[in-house]
Amino acid sequence: MWYFNSETIKTPKTMVISGITHPKGIFRDSAMLTSLGIKPMRIVTPDSRYYWNGAYTVDTSGAEVVGTYASTARDVATLKTGMLAKTNSHVAGLHAVIDWYWTRASKGGTAVPSDIATYATALYSEHETIKTAIAALDTLAKIITYENKPHTETRKTETYDADGNFEAYVGTHTATREIDMCTHFTANPTDEVDPAFVSLVAD
Repeated sequence: MWYFNSETIKTPKTMVISGITHPKGIFRDSAMLTSLGIKPMRIVTPDSRYYWNGAYTVDTSGAEVVGTYASTARDVATLKTGMLAKTNSHVAGLHAVIDWYWTRASKGGTAVPSDIATYATALYSEHETIKTAIAALDTLAKIITYENKPHTETRKTETYDADGNFEAYVGTHTATREIDMCTHFTANPTDEVDPAFVSLVAD
């Protein structure tokens, strides 16, 4: 994106400047753009999950033009309603995956495995904890933190041969992940185990 003479240029196009027609190929030549006074441009917008776009201003003082939308905070109560709906939907989906164990048992089949029963109990408990946590969020800042909580994930470092085939794990490495706590529940014991996973800890 570029900016010239109060115009935002989203895609390369033919430009007529000082009576001279320049083909759109000039947008691949940064030196030419600079000589013509065409500046690169970026637009800064607030996170639409938490803010409405407000007034728009353009700063042309630097080598790069920056267009900025002011932010207007969304309503906290409305956001919390959405968060509650999200966690309710997510936990319902988790329970739906294991409900067949109880259906089978009710028809005289195999009893519900103890690890599945324990998992179901954990889901109910964690769901109540999450609902309580959401209810306690009384500022936008707290909502943003809850839906983007930093965690440190530790994984085993994989090595591969020249053909791209896995060889072995050598040591570990860490990475920061932001996790939405509305949908952060105990792992399903029937899920495939990730052999490279070591730990995930809230910062």
